[in-house]
Amino acid sequence: PLCTSTGSTAYIIDTVSLSILPDNVQSGTKVTIHCDTRISSSNISHLEYLFKFMRDGVEIHTANTTKDSTYYEINPARAVDSGNYQCQVSVKNKRKVSNTKMIDVKGLQTPILHLNNSTPYESEEFKVTCSAPDEKGGLTFNFYKTFRGGQPQRIKKQQSTNNFLETTLTLSHIGDCFLSCDYEISLVSGPTSSNISNEIQVKVKELNIIPDMTILPNDIYEPDIVEVTCKVKIHLADIEIFLVKDRTVLSRTTGKTLIHRFSPKPTDSGELVCKAEWRNVQKENYKTIKVKEVFSKPQLYLEPVDLFEGERFTLNCSVKVFFPEMIGKPLKYRLYKDGTELTSSTTYIAVAHPNRNGNYSCKVEGNRISTSFRKESEAVIVKAKVPVSDPVLSVVGGKIFIGKRFQLICHSHTGTFPINYTLFTHNGKKMSREVSRPEDRATFDIPPIYKISDLKTFLCHASNNPRTPSKIALGQHLLKSTNIIEPISKPELTIHPSQDITEGQSIKLVCSVQTGSRPINFTWYHQESNGALASLSTNKLEEYHSISNANKKHSGKYYCTSTNPADESKWSESVTIEVKMAGWKKALIIVFCFVLLLILFLVIALKTRLFHFKRKRKANLSVKSVSTKVERLSLTQAEVIDANATPTMMGKSVWSDQVSGSESDDQNSSMLPEKKAEPEYTERLHPSPAKQGTDNIYSEVRNSQQGMAVIARFSEILLSKSVNRKLFDIKEREKKNRKQDQPRLWTFHC
Repeated sequence: PLCTSTGSTAYIIDTVSLSILPDNVQSGTKVTIHCDTRISSSNISHLEYLFKFMRDGVEIHTANTTKDSTYYEINPARAVDSGNYQCQVSVKNKRKVSNTKMIDVKGLQTPILHLNNSTPYESEEFKVTCSAPDEKGGLTFNFYKTFRGGQPQRIKKQQSTNNFLETTLTLSHIGDCFLSCDYEISLVSGPTSSNISNEIQVKVKELNIIPDMTILPNDIYEPDIVEVTCKVKIHLADIEIFLVKDRTVLSRTTGKTLIHRFSPKPTDSGELVCKAEWRNVQKENYKTIKVKEVFSKPQLYLEPVDLFEGERFTLNCSVKVFFPEMIGKPLKYRLYKDGTELTSSTTYIAVAHPNRNGNYSCKVEGNRISTSFRKESEAVIVKAKVPVSDPVLSVVGGKIFIGKRFQLICHSHTGTFPINYTLFTHNGKKMSREVSRPEDRATFDIPPIYKISDLKTFLCHASNNPRTPSKIALGQHLLKSTNIIEPISKPELTIHPSQDITEGQSIKLVCSVQTGSRPINFTWYHQESNGALASLSTNKLEEYHSISNANKKHSGKYYCTSTNPADESKWSESVTIEVKMAGWKKALIIVFCFVLLLILFLVIALKTRLFHFKRKRKANLSVKSVSTKVERLSLTQAEVIDANATPTMMGKSVWSDQVSGSESDDQNSSMLPEKKAEPEYTERLHPSPAKQGTDNIYSEVRNSQQGMAVIARFSEILLSKSVNRKLFDIKEREKKNRKQDQPRLWTFHC
């Protein structure tokens, strides 16, 4: 950006350009790189420029100047100078970068090869040098071997930080070959290889240092002394000879000859190697020896191999290979236990016991050429197994539910594993399990049993020794050690007394089961009641619940349930109880009904008499004044039938007298026909509806739970009838005495 203001300095870098001469660059030529810049400014007389030249982003040259251009020379240019070039110009705190231009230097110098030894021995190291003095930077050198008429074969590749490399080579072939080298350089455009260097002929000489090897004696017996000789024919300084067996150096020497003596064992049989080494050249010779045994290594045998405590066992020491003619005396045998000698015989017999467990071995001693030597057998570990103990049968969880599947465990507390368990079930089925670890158990899945006695038929056999009988566990033990739970049977509910239950009696509800493990819980229910009536736990097969002073509300359906530790509830069939009315109540109702009927007949008779009396009176009064009182007697059928209501509640009296309040009333009464009142009286006082109502009342009282209340109501009605009748008689007598008095209405209630 351009910063300007009146009286202040301002500048801007307009352009930065880069140019390279010549365009096509050959290796060894001079290359000039120019960098020019152009700046616009105000009030600045002198500017300082900082030029930076960069190749592939890496700074290679800087220049400070007051000129707006500068240059950088590469003389001579080499392949390593190839790359992308840029120029950066900085003025005070501003900078600008030029465009990018590439320099590709064509051609590489041909390298030069030097050797310090052109006639090496086979596999002998010699020094070689490959150089390119005019090149710059790190180079990677390759070395080639070429046989006559063949193609170059690269034998080594190595990187150097300089323009030369000195290294060592070895050639293993015998004869002539040609050596050469070249180098590689990594450029931005990719790796580039130089031409092949000069070729140098190399003649590889044979190095005859293969050692001669002799072993004495030819037939080797233990414990003979064996001598091994390794010898090199030519004498060279710094030569070494080694005797090796199974990659183990037995002996070493410097010089032409190596001699090694040793007393071999049969295990020393095998291949011996004599090796001669000079500088980095090695030559080898091989021979095999076989050491023969005078007698073989003894072996100790245990019988029986699978030994149990209490059994007799035998240890026998024997030698399979034996040459009596090679030794002067008979072999001597000794048996040891844990390093302590037991016997000087070939056989040891004892009874297995924990005290006799241990490591047993035997040693055999022989003599050859006045030399005594021994051989020891491998150790035999005697550890008698523990016989299996009597097994015990147990139930998983400690409970058996009759009719349900369960699991049995057959277990012996002692015994060496593996232990084989065989279970025979109540239905003759055979099951087997093998237990190999202490944490395992022989567990058997058993189908349901339906009788407790089935447990007695179970048998379990345990065995870990095929030479002895099995140990047996009987199922009889399960009856004592197991909680056997028998499911409850369906309960039965019985009622005592079973029939003719009347009010005031006591009722027993007996709930019983045929089978089931104790304790048993009985619960009684009344279907018309909420919740249980009673619940009782017992060790008996039946229990009862009593209902004292029974009444009508105890009628209905009853049932009971039973449960036990099997945790299954069973329901009985429901039983219906009907509580009948007490006998004395029935008798009282009958008596009252008869009394009621008698009163009704008496009332009807009385009304009939009063009716005739009224007619006679009317006839007598027909010639009298019209102010004569008229009397009326009425008894309605509803008043007799409705035994649940008092006369006052019905709004009318049982008996009523009505006297007219004027003479015209008397007159009207006298003018009425005499027969006109008969239909009304007959219709009102007909006895049939009254008798029918009485029967209905008796039936209702007999069937209702409110019998006592009905009886009380009948008593009130009958008493009311009687009192009204007496009041009526008093009224009649008064009316005779007051015929001329003002008429009044008399109504009596009780």
